[in-house]
Amino acid sequence: MSDRLKYELAQELGVADLVCREGWGSVSSRNCGNLVRLAIERAERAMMQGQ
Repeated sequence: MSDRLKYELAQELGVADLVCREGWGSVSSRNCGNLVRLAIERAERAMMQGQ
């Protein structure tokens, strides 16, 4: 996953400021899981649009 995509997803979840201030290590495991879930949803949508 690109850094750009991770940051976009962090913005969507509302944790981008935390990432900027303290880095990715400060993001809770729950929010990390939510980032992965959002990335999967985006990938699935992209695949469906490509078919």
